[in-house]
Amino acid sequence: MGRVTGFVDQLRAAVDGDVLADPASRALYSADASNYRHVPLVVVRPRSTDAVVSAVQVAAAFDVPVTSRGAGTSVAGNAAGPGLVIDYARYLDRVISIDPVERIAVVQPGVVLDRLNDAARPHGLLFGPDPSTHSRCTVGGMVGNDACGAHSVAWGKTSDNVAALDVLLPDGRRFDTRTPPPLPLPDVDPAWFPALDRRVSGYRLDALPDLTRALVGTEGTCVAVLGAALRLVAAPERRVLAVLGFPGRYDAADHAAALRELDVLAVEGVDAALADTAGARHLLPPGLSWLFVETAEESVARAAASVAPRSVVVTDPARQRALWRVREDGAGLATRMADGGEAWSGWEDAAVPPERLGAYLREFDALLAGHGRRGVTYGHFGEGCLHVRIDFDLRSGYREFLQDAADLVVAHGGSLSGEHGDGQARSELLPRMYPPAALAAFRRFKAAFDPGNRMNPGRIVDPLPLDADLRVVVAPPVIPTRAALALRADGGDLAAATRRCVGVGKCLNTSGGVMCPSYRVTREEQHSTRGRARLLFEMLNGQVVRGGWRSTEVRDALDLCLACKGCKRDCPVDVDMAAYKAEFLHHHYRRRLRPPAHYSMGWLPLWLRLRLVNRVTARFARFAGVAAERPLPTPAPRTFQRVFAGGGEGDRVLLFPDTFTNHFEPGVGEDAAAVLAATGHRVEVPGDAVCCGLTWFSTGQLGVARRVVRRTARRLRPWTSAGVPVVGLEPSCAAFLRSDALEVAGDDPDVARLAGSVRTFAEQVAPRLPQLPPGGSAVVQPHCHQYAEGGTDADRALLERAGVTASVLAGCCGLAGNFGFEKGHHAVSMAVAEQSLLPAVRGAAPGTAVVADGFSCRTQVRHGSSAAPVHTATLVARALGLGSGAAGGDRRTGTAGRGDPGRTHADPPER
Repeated sequence: MGRVTGFVDQLRAAVDGDVLADPASRALYSADASNYRHVPLVVVRPRSTDAVVSAVQVAAAFDVPVTSRGAGTSVAGNAAGPGLVIDYARYLDRVISIDPVERIAVVQPGVVLDRLNDAARPHGLLFGPDPSTHSRCTVGGMVGNDACGAHSVAWGKTSDNVAALDVLLPDGRRFDTRTPPPLPLPDVDPAWFPALDRRVSGYRLDALPDLTRALVGTEGTCVAVLGAALRLVAAPERRVLAVLGFPGRYDAADHAAALRELDVLAVEGVDAALADTAGARHLLPPGLSWLFVETAEESVARAAASVAPRSVVVTDPARQRALWRVREDGAGLATRMADGGEAWSGWEDAAVPPERLGAYLREFDALLAGHGRRGVTYGHFGEGCLHVRIDFDLRSGYREFLQDAADLVVAHGGSLSGEHGDGQARSELLPRMYPPAALAAFRRFKAAFDPGNRMNPGRIVDPLPLDADLRVVVAPPVIPTRAALALRADGGDLAAATRRCVGVGKCLNTSGGVMCPSYRVTREEQHSTRGRARLLFEMLNGQVVRGGWRSTEVRDALDLCLACKGCKRDCPVDVDMAAYKAEFLHHHYRRRLRPPAHYSMGWLPLWLRLRLVNRVTARFARFAGVAAERPLPTPAPRTFQRVFAGGGEGDRVLLFPDTFTNHFEPGVGEDAAAVLAATGHRVEVPGDAVCCGLTWFSTGQLGVARRVVRRTARRLRPWTSAGVPVVGLEPSCAAFLRSDALEVAGDDPDVARLAGSVRTFAEQVAPRLPQLPPGGSAVVQPHCHQYAEGGTDADRALLERAGVTASVLAGCCGLAGNFGFEKGHHAVSMAVAEQSLLPAVRGAAPGTAVVADGFSCRTQVRHGSSAAPVHTATLVARALGLGSGAAGGDRRTGTAGRGDPGRTHADPPER
């Protein structure tokens, strides 16, 4: 421990950057997207290349191994190590220059590929290699494993597109790979290497004397990359996608090689298992296997389409993106079989000559069956590279399968790795692919740069065992993992739920979708969905993050989780961090004093029914955990239940009087009732107090939430048992009743019946609303819970039928129920709003309506702009000439400003 302390102290003295040795940071960096786990001694996030030099020199002085890390998305185990981990992505993320004439970009190693291409796009250029992780993978990581991507048939691998590297040796020497110092490099026999474009296994010694190309793909085992000069290519003016559907499982693989004869940009394969896991069959032509063939010319796409019995040619960019998303999310989607079973990497990306792919795939399937295993396959079929996730039992049979798989791919003239590198997953298998002379040359090559074996040891040369350090078998959990929530998708096991996250890092996106709002503000790994899942995993394991449910590390990481549920929609494997947070808070504060906000805002429905909010909260809110920066919304004088007079004829509907509509903005309810009546409904509202229980759920008070939702379901039984639709106006409540209520209330039949009865306002009204003439435009902020659970298609359809031209935003509003009101959250909450919502509101043309169905979203708009936002129901009521259209209320207080004082229900939760 003294040596470790001295090492950390020296780093802090020498390095300009973050030096992290706390348990949470070590846990966060203990794994990448592979099956392996190595807890580092310390993590350094350097602010400059000089800081990298200093860190490596200190590591050399203490004889500590060094692992370079970009986005941490390696599926082979390249980016996690037991010594010093250097994270380049946090600060070294600049595009230094772009020369559009020479088509050269100079970048720092931590720059994300999409950001590089954003900078190159105005010049009509791009960087050709494009892994499916392009929204978060770094150039340094791409150099490390010689990344390829879907378009390698046109533009090659990373090694084909790097002009020079700025590298650092472990002894402190730094040089440009075009002018290297004298190095004792080995002699090479070209016969050692299979003739294959997608050969990534081993070192690329056949590229010598071109040292730049030879160092690409060395997985951080020889040098640290401080910068790169990259060759750019001309971006196609347009792209056309042909999706070819084949009746047989192997037909796509059989036809892929021939399609390379056309002028194609990509030839990608998808199998039925991946299509089913993604729920994407409706997007694809009929078949059991498919090829995605992208070209720059429609005539070429149609020529490709003629190869398949069923095919479609897609020119619409939005539809193309939806189709490519199925393929790009494969690394995450394939971690779950269609039946929910877990699948793992390990034999992830072998490659064979493209003309051998069909034969290889047939024999590979036979190998799977012989080992009693199943796999989800997809990949770069035009290059003969097959990705697969397999339902391994990592405790037995794993080694034997990989050995047999290695022998099979070598028999077909292939490479153990065709994209992701060897890492710990395949380095031990290299003697099955290369002769002893080649392996000896690999050792000499590494020794020429790293004679002390400090740079990412255990990969390629002197490999670690492929079945050691597996993160799912490190030790049994130290606390019970049976969840209080049902967690049906994971058999009620929180450990299995945390394993949903395999580290592909889609949550590290900083644009598009919703997840993860707090990460987009802080860019701290612990605030990503992946980081939080990893900390929960380590909490259950108990080796690094200790204290079990009392863990402060997990509590602090979850503190900035907005519980927006964006991850449930955007994560390829539906990680639901909002539910895991509720589960954690349930245990963390069990039989303990809770934060004041859990009592004030968690119990808000009760305080409103008791009419204590005006009398107590306004005076003592600051002692109740409410941020001083937040104006408090004021309840309306009369609730919606009190002012509702009934109305309409036709089909019965029950309008659910959620807490926020009922107590704060009853005008929204009146407008909704008027629209429902006008579209052929007989509108009914329950007289008893009802509540979904969300405020208790989100603060981890699961026992109360369960009682509340069960009582509500019983009170609504007269309607739900009669098949009457229950229309929700508050999206968070409707989403909760449809989904989380089933998780918190177990198998309660009344709750299940209620969940199946819930409709959003748009779902109920859109099919019945006549087409109205054009009536203006609107900026629309969807509620995150609705985005996650049901989507916004019905809302778009309703606004279109109402004659409204809608601009639908993407991203969280930042208030997120109680989150933005809690002390310590205001700055993050407003920063989230500034990413999408508030700039769009301020930039809207005069007369543009601001539509937000969530009470939180409307409140955030009022707090961050001068706009008076409205619910969709109010907008439609105005279009029909119904209702008051006043539901937007006073933007300063959030009141509806209608009605006379009256008695409200006072019905506390059952105890």
